[in-house]
Amino acid sequence: MAAWELWRQDDNGNRVRSGVFADRIEALARALVLESGVLHKQIYWVDGPSDPVCRTNRDLYRRLVSEGERMNAAARSLDVFLRAWWRVARPLSGRVSLDLDTVAAMVVAAGRVEPAQLQVSWRSASFRYTDKPTSYTDWEAIVLSQITDLADFADQGPLDEYARFGIDAPRLAGCARATDLRWYNFDPQAYLECGMAGALGGWSEDDGLRKAVPGPVVPLVNEPEPGEHTIGSLGWVDLAELARCGQEYE
Repeated sequence: MAAWELWRQDDNGNRVRSGVFADRIEALARALVLESGVLHKQIYWVDGPSDPVCRTNRDLYRRLVSEGERMNAAARSLDVFLRAWWRVARPLSGRVSLDLDTVAAMVVAAGRVEPAQLQVSWRSASFRYTDKPTSYTDWEAIVLSQITDLADFADQGPLDEYARFGIDAPRLAGCARATDLRWYNFDPQAYLECGMAGALGGWSEDDGLRKAVPGPVVPLVNEPEPGEHTIGSLGWVDLAELARCGQEYE
């Protein structure tokens, strides 16, 4: 059976094996959990077979939806997930692109790590809107906008059962955020499933979560091509679209 070893190099250059995992994504996720919590400069890496676990949009869809279901079962809220996702993504902010296993590992880690604290400054910050995101900064603006929207919703009290049919965030007049007002998804599983389906596809009717609409349809927004496709890596523009669809896609 294949195994992946997690290694750490400390401030003095000492190398220590931190664990052995039967799954590459679990090993990468553990590295992100540890890296997001260190105060000093330490290096983490995973040794083992280099073949990816996730090769296609279908692979990534199934992994993210499964992790979303696990978070729902553990009563992890969407707000907590997003604040944790932002936290584990920060060590990766300098990368131009991420392989699919690392993207999956981010979500797995965000389902387990302690989330970042909600910053008071986020509530009144102006987040830059762009319809053509290109960088980590653009993805970050979207996620922080969503975190602050959820805080605004929480101030209004619990959402009712009709919120999943669409509801506008109760933003203050003049509030500048990088996302639209409209929300449809309010838990990690729905957010991740709709994010993948709307941004990258990969779903199947066999999943029992959505069905193809019969007859000709004119989509209101650009949608991914149907079917399973090999994906080498994703950029922050792709993750920004996944985050937007997680909020807005039905």
